[in-house]
Formats: sequence, C-alpha cells, structure tokens
Amino acid sequence: MRKHSGPRGRTPLSMALAGLVLVSGLLAVGVEQRAGAEPAAAAPDLGPNVDVFDPSMPKEQIQSRLDEVFKAQETNQFGSERHALLFKPGSYDVKANVGFYTQVAGLGASPDDTNINGAVHAEADWFDGNATQNFWRGAENLAVTPEGGADRWAVSQAAPYRRMHLKGDLQLDDGGWSSGGLLADTKVDGQVRSGSQQQWLSRNTEWSGWQGSNWNMVFVGARNAPAGEFPNPPYTRVDKTPVSREKPFLHVDESDAYQVFVPALRKESAGTSWSGGAAEGESLPIEDFYVVKPGASAGDINAALDAGKHLLVTPGVYHLDETLKVSKPGTVVLGLGLATFIPDGGITAMTVADVDGVKVAGVLFDAGTTNSETLMEVGAEGADADHAADPTSLHDVYFRVGGAAAGKATKSLVVHSDDVIGDHTWIWRADHGEGVGWNTNTVDTGLVVNGDDVTMYGLFVEHYQKDQTIWNGNGGRTYFFQNEMPYDPPDQAAWMDGGTQGYAAYRVADSVTSHQAYGLGSYCYFNVNPGVTAERAIAAPNRPDVRFRNMVTVSLGGTGTIRHVVNDQGGPSNSTSNVANLVEYP
Repeated sequence: MRKHSGPRGRTPLSMALAGLVLVSGLLAVGVEQRAGAEPAAAAPDLGPNVDVFDPSMPKEQIQSRLDEVFKAQETNQFGSERHALLFKPGSYDVKANVGFYTQVAGLGASPDDTNINGAVHAEADWFDGNATQNFWRGAENLAVTPEGGADRWAVSQAAPYRRMHLKGDLQLDDGGWSSGGLLADTKVDGQVRSGSQQQWLSRNTEWSGWQGSNWNMVFVGARNAPAGEFPNPPYTRVDKTPVSREKPFLHVDESDAYQVFVPALRKESAGTSWSGGAAEGESLPIEDFYVVKPGASAGDINAALDAGKHLLVTPGVYHLDETLKVSKPGTVVLGLGLATFIPDGGITAMTVADVDGVKVAGVLFDAGTTNSETLMEVGAEGADADHAADPTSLHDVYFRVGGAAAGKATKSLVVHSDDVIGDHTWIWRADHGEGVGWNTNTVDTGLVVNGDDVTMYGLFVEHYQKDQTIWNGNGGRTYFFQNEMPYDPPDQAAWMDGGTQGYAAYRVADSVTSHQAYGLGSYCYFNVNPGVTAERAIAAPNRPDVRFRNMVTVSLGGTGTIRHVVNDQGGPSNSTSNVANLVEYP
C-alpha cells in the first residue's frame, strides 16, 4: 500500500510503450521495450468478461468489439451477461454505445488521461426513445470530446455518469420520457440539458450551465448550479457536500501496473475531486486483491477476505451458498461491469462488520427465489462505534427483488453502523420482467437505517410492499430521494398500515429527534386498481429538528391517489391534480 496525493498520471514515454492488451479475457502481448525503460508489469487475469483496450490497437478492432457488446446488451434487460470495457490512457477515435450491464471506464489516474474522440453515450432507440428502462450501466473516469459538440446520456436508475470530463454539451434524454439519474464528480465544459428527466441528482459537479427541469432536480456541491427556487423551477441547492468519499476505481500506473485508487474522505466540498489537481487518496496494488472471476465460490471469496484480501469482482453472476463476510477494517469490495450476487437458500448475501472504512462499490444484489431476511447488512444489531473519521461507504450499490426471477426478501439493505455514507443506491422491487406479482416477488422494506449520523446521496427506493424506507437512527441526512409506490396492490384492503391507507415511502421513526432530508419525490401509479390511495408519502414526527425541504408527490397519469405529502400536510396528487409540492416541513 502506498499513500500519496493521487495516482500518478502516465507520461508520454510510458504511453508510447504499447502495454499488455487484454481482449475478451485473452492476453495479447505487444510490448516494444526501449533500452533502459522499466519493464511493463504483468496484467492480471480479469476473466472472460473484461476487455482492456490500448491506444496501439487499430481503432476498427476496438470499434468492432464495442459494437458487438452493445448489440448483445442493447435490449438484454434481465440477462446474465456482464461486461466491463476498459481503456488504458491515451486517445481513441471510437464511439461507445452503452447497453445493459455494461461499464465503460478509463484506466487513467485522471479522467483526462483517457480521451474518447467520438461518443460515450446511452440511447433509447430500443424503446422508441423512452429511456425510463435504461438501467444498469455506467460511464466512468473518461474524457470525451463528442462528435458534433454534444453527447447523450439518456438513462434512468442505476446508470451513473461518474468522474467524467465531457468536452462539450450533455443531453439527458432521447426525446421520450426519462427517469434518472446521477452525475457525480463530473465536469461538463458546455451545458447540461435535462430534457424530460423527471428527477436528477448532480453531486460535486462543474459545468458552464444547466437547462431544464421537471419535478425534482437536486444540486449538492455543484458549482454553477442554476438559479431558481422550488417549486418553480423545482430546484434544490445545497452549496457544499457535507461529507463524502468518491467511488474507488481501477487504474494503471506509469509502469502499467494495475492498482485500485481509494479516494479520501472529503468534507464541505464543492466541485470535482480531480479537476483542480490530483485527487487525495491512496492506491492499493492489485496484489492486495483477490480477483473474483466466474466460477469462484462463496467459500473461495470468504477465504480471501479472512486472509485480509480486498475483492475485485469481475463481471458475472455469482450464486452464493454462504454469506460473504467483510470483517476487516478498510476492506475494498469493487465490482466491475455490474457484478451480481444472488443469495441461494434464503441467506443474507453480504454482511459488513461494525469496523472503520469498508468500501463496497459497483455491485448488484439480486434476491434469490427462497426468501432472505436481508440481502445486505452493514454492522450488527446494537452497533454503536464511532466511525466519523473513517466511515464505511457504499457506491453504486444496487438491490433487486424480481425481474430476472421470482426473488423474495423481507428487507433489502439494513444499516446498523453509525456514520455510513450511501453514494447512489437503487433499491428496487421489480414492477416488470419475470417473477413479478403482488404475491410473487414479495418484499416488505427496501432500506432500514438503525445507525446514527448516516448520510445518503441519491437514494432511489421503489415498489416495496410496506414502508419502503425506515429511518430509526438520529442525525440522518438524505440528499435526493426518489420513490415509486408499488404499482400492484390488488385492492385497498391488501395495502393497509393498520387503519391507515397505504404505507409510507419514507418513514422517520417517532423516536427520532434529529433528521434532515432535501429534495424528495414520491410517485404513484396504481395501475392494477386505480382506486387505491396512499394517505401520505412521508411519515415523520413533528419536531423542530426533524426537517424536510422541497418535496413533491405525483400521481402518474392520475392513476391513483397520494392524499398528503408529509403526514397531513400538502397534496393531494390524484386524477384532478397530478402534482403536489411542499417546500418545507415542519
């Protein structure tokens, strides 16, 4: 482990030495060793679903592979294929259209080390311009010089545009509806146009301007955030990000050695972590990682964790017959290409001990067909250690119940530890796909927070059958919350919280004395029975230090009713008045 102010960038000399090229998991050697030059490091075996491109490769070869992966993944919404398309530092004249379960990322120390002259984009041609199902993909750690001066990232949930430098304008829709999304640690030289985006979170961003709004646009630590006050336009601005850690990422150093960079904790920050100079943090050599490849068992993974290894989880779907137990402080679990864990036999997929500084990033937990009490737990019940100096953080961590199969769980994510940071989570009970139905993909609650001083950025929780988010800890903070109520209650009697019609999207327990939440949206679409009503989207104690700012409820197409926004305040959203806004509570 070497601690420093950021991974060193590659020099022109090192870039000129063609490195080891890994294409579709096959190692092709093309090294021209200059006299006196440091030998290139051996590339790790990243398994069959990772492509590593080198600028010495013919652009036609790279483009052909990008097109091949996209063709396979464009409509493959619930398939098992997973891909990571990684670019070594240098310049490439290619266009990467990013489909399902595909991560396109640079391997430089800085986004500017790897430049794509063309496009890294997400389109919705497969769905007639409707991007509301453009899920499970990502673009990371790249500079893009877009052909024609603009690029498109038309997405919805679980599709981050992270640590990017776009040298032009960015469009966030494709002409139809879109329901995203996240920009984080990203610089756009031109203008961002949100188009039809229903909601969006921009965290630690920089741009020349922002245009557009719909229902809930949130800017946290965003330089040059647009002017205007909620609800006209529906902008929520928080000038500084109070506490954050950026997502760890894979990179290569000057000698072509693979490392994982772990960004440092930041407090009261604005703008990106990298555009003003090298990001603060530490690089961990790949030798410190167990590289998880298809065929690895839960026993193999746990043995590596017990031995003190970090995990680099290559793209694939991993069935687990025992719980993955992350017990050592500082452990990094980094997934590539939407690596997916499925717990079999009703177990919990992963537990994280109540220790400092664990980082879990880039993984999808997909419920198995036997009910799991929880899919992931952070800390144990009763945890009370102080982790403020080095919190555990979750980055692009997603949960799914149903869609690919008839998954079942009681709760998806339970956070017992204090000070945990959530950096973009989509916690989803499927409303379409395989194994979907009120009595089929059953699950009560998406997120339960028992720890104190937990902070969530970009919290998406949808379609759960009881209270969808339950916050029991004090000092909690949420910056952007997006929710859809379950579409499919068959009638009101099937969806009652005691004597109250419907369950809350976001519940703060009566025992909580301090809580803050900024920019919350909850939507209903009771298409099985439009007569169903939710009494309120947010349930919370009426206390001066339990505060909500800028909230919206929407009855999509007037299909169902949300009677109030918070408790008995605000609303309704129904067939007569679709949208209801509330600026502040209490």
